Amino acid sequence: MVRKVLITAIIVAASLIAVSVGYAQGGGGDFPTDNDVNEIAKKLYCPVCPNTPLDVCETQACQDWRAQIKDQLAAGWTEEQILDYFVTQYGERVLAEPERKGFTSLVWLLPVVAALLGTAVVWRVLRGWRARRLEIEEEAPAPPPPIPSEVVSQIEDELRDLR
Repeated sequence: MVRKVLITAIIVAASLIAVSVGYAQGGGGDFPTDNDVNEIAKKLYCPVCPNTPLDVCETQACQDWRAQIKDQLAAGWTEEQILDYFVTQYGERVLAEPERKGFTSLVWLLPVVAALLGTAVVWRVLRGWRARRLEIEEEAPAPPPPIPSEVVSQIEDELRDLR
């Protein structure tokens, strides 16, 4: 019984070693894959088409850029190195998302500031409307005093006489 367990363990260990050696020698798949390339390409814009991400654009320039990204990944470049390369070559306009430093940080801060200011303005306007409504309700004229019963009876008598 012990001998069968030992033989089974040796067979399992040998098969794991064979698989890992085969994977290490390139049997594990191609690198970089199209998904690896597209992960970086979606962070860049097409140099020809306005506002078109590189991963979906089908122009020749974008196909060339994706091939270049694939070559750079195969050569061991990191994503940051590749993005820096394209920014150095073509400027920050190729980035789908501006960097969050320096002057471009305003792109990230201005929408938040605008939303806060807009909320404050709306709150103030609503508060002003409510205050005006309360003032109008307070300034409303008092209802006229009730008509004395003698006057009502006199009017009724006169109306009966007209008939």
